[in-house]
Amino acid sequence: MGRLVHFEIHVDDMDRAKTFYGEVFGWKFEDWSEYAGMPYFGAVTGDESTPGINGALMKRQGPAPQAGQAMNGFACTMGVENYDETEKKILELGGTVAMPKYALPGMAWQGYFIDPEGNIIGIHQPDENAK
Repeated sequence: MGRLVHFEIHVDDMDRAKTFYGEVFGWKFEDWSEYAGMPYFGAVTGDESTPGINGALMKRQGPAPQAGQAMNGFACTMGVENYDETEKKILELGGTVAMPKYALPGMAWQGYFIDPEGNIIGIHQPDENAK
């Protein structure tokens, strides 16, 4: 089976990206640049006892996605406890709304943002009362 085991977020400004993801989602970073041969920081996204995966921020090797461009890669969605508080942090730290909050009726609140590096990310707050 091809189970997802790692992700990479391509960035132009490593410090800005580490600040954004660290402050919005509480991620911690480990410098793996020596092994990768480029700026590459492992992202620890949570406690190993919680379902989910870890990934990395890596130096972008080509042009950044352009505004209005169709999605051409994976969109990662992070589970959050409070959609509105997370959205506020995203916007305060330079993210913008790509698709506003909407209900997945009886399941959750979902929405998408553009991070300060031009990447699309999602957030998902479980809520059986969403409608």
